[in-house]
Amino acid sequence: MTDGPEPISADGFRALRQELADLRAERGAVAGTLRDGDAVGDRADEADELRRADELDRLDRRIEAIEARLGEAAAAPAPSAVQVGMGSTVTVRFEDGGESTVHLGELADADDPALVTSDSPLGSALLGRHAGDKVTYRTPGGPMSAVVVSVGG
Repeated sequence: MTDGPEPISADGFRALRQELADLRAERGAVAGTLRDGDAVGDRADEADELRRADELDRLDRRIEAIEARLGEAAAAPAPSAVQVGMGSTVTVRFEDGGESTVHLGELADADDPALVTSDSPLGSALLGRHAGDKVTYRTPGGPMSAVVVSVGG
């Protein structure tokens, strides 16, 4: 990735905002089931209380991560039209001569049929590249290569 904040697509931004709203609602419901420390119960009650507390911690961590990602995306410049980065639209030519245009994004963009995530083999090979660069990446069938035909924001 780049040194600065990474952009996110409008669809990805909306998906993260929706996930954040859902998580906050779920957190409120879970928090409402936790008892005060004074309540006495049997071991099953204690185990259930611990499970809910663990769930609350998991929700808090995910909420924090989404808030940080949304803040970073809001501060990010538009994707470069010269160098591949998050949010870039990239046309690549594969070894067999076929071309494909992909969008470098993240899982929040999962509805994008041309999505290539930055942590996928192709996505990580494309990051930081320019038009004309050849990339090599691993697939289950072995190493593959492609040429970056064009980069768009």
